[in-house]
Amino acid sequence: MKIFIDSANLDELEKAAQTGMIDGVTTNPSLVAKSGVSFEKLLMRICELVPGPISAEVTALDAPGMIEEGRKLSKLHSNIVVKVPLTDAGLKATRILSQDGIATNVTLCFSPIQAYLAAKCGATYVSPFVGRLDDIGVAGMQLIQDIRKVYQNYGFTTQILVASVRHPEHVLQSIMMGADVATIPYNVFTKLAQHPLTEKGLNQFMADWKAAGLTL
Repeated sequence: MKIFIDSANLDELEKAAQTGMIDGVTTNPSLVAKSGVSFEKLLMRICELVPGPISAEVTALDAPGMIEEGRKLSKLHSNIVVKVPLTDAGLKATRILSQDGIATNVTLCFSPIQAYLAAKCGATYVSPFVGRLDDIGVAGMQLIQDIRKVYQNYGFTTQILVASVRHPEHVLQSIMMGADVATIPYNVFTKLAQHPLTEKGLNQFMADWKAAGLTL
């Protein structure tokens, strides 16, 4: 499974990129607004930091506007993936952009039937928001399992990009269910390698080494 970072914070993205484990980045209008950097400048800097798919979301709400913005964004860099909302207009735009050979990420997916429609329209990625479903008492990760079943049934090549990840358990479940990608906030990414027994064991090793007076 590929790991994307869900962020428009350049400091976070630079630190994540330095690990060598990041395969791409997702952004959205809310994250971009917090960055304090112009959208185009921000995208170009992210493309420099991470040599993988970079999702950039349109802000138009009508299909012609989304198509126009999507074509413009795609020309900025070959790694740009045009992100569109899972609405009737967004699906129309996805179909046209996909026919143009432009990679798309259909976002704000909350049901298997929505994911089915995104795949029918040729989406490169579909982004189910598992954390937001958990917030309203619905098992978010069940959606990933259901979408995987639908896509297997019909041979769709649209990649399942797990979004709205809240904790490492979401990441583990994504891996176990065969998701293609999980896009992870930086604060969750930094927790993936952490385990209290690892820390405890390392402290014991170092204490024993020091007590024995050993050197390399």
